[in-house]
Amino acid sequence: MMNRKKFAYFFILLTMFFAGRAVSAPAVDADTAAKNILFLGDSITAGLGVGKDHAYPAIIQQKIDSLGWNYNVINGGLSGETSAGGLRRINWMLKQTVDVMILELGGNDGLRGIDPSSTRKNLQGIIDSARAKNPDIKIVLAGMQIPPNLGQDYTKEFKNIYPELAKKNDLPFIPFLLEGVGGKPELNQGDGIHPNEKGHKIVAQNVWKVLKPLLLKMKNR
Repeated sequence: MMNRKKFAYFFILLTMFFAGRAVSAPAVDADTAAKNILFLGDSITAGLGVGKDHAYPAIIQQKIDSLGWNYNVINGGLSGETSAGGLRRINWMLKQTVDVMILELGGNDGLRGIDPSSTRKNLQGIIDSARAKNPDIKIVLAGMQIPPNLGQDYTKEFKNIYPELAKKNDLPFIPFLLEGVGGKPELNQGDGIHPNEKGHKIVAQNVWKVLKPLLLKMKNR
């Protein structure tokens, strides 16, 4: 028969064992896990000249955090990125779970005079790939515009890519990402293309007007 000392020792070990099990990490509840928001874009999204901490996706994260919402922003911006480049890397970006994607690509296509039909095809390919990976993904399309350097016909055809894709795919749509920023020297860096810190705050607000209602709807489901 176990003596008192051995029984006490055994009891302590048993208590420690179950205590250890009690404090082990609980399983993550899918309903409480943070949802990921991917910003797939070019140098504007990447924050060229201001750094990612001051780029508009980081400002969006600050807005989300201030509301106490459980969303995590992923900055998938890459300087110089084209729609073709975005299509090539979308599957790699979607190896992580993505619940919302803001698609901000095509500006470099327009500046390089790439055929708008090619840009349209690539953007559609990105949308299709994202939906194939996650049928429930929410995609927000950010519209872009370019200066009329390549002629009015090209400029108009390029601009029309975005509202037409948004309508075709039933996507929340930001008519012009750089609304209130483009063409204003005081809100852009020396190249006249990339927003400065003040400009990024306005860009973030342009995005937030469309993104906030979407996140709120998702949150309340």
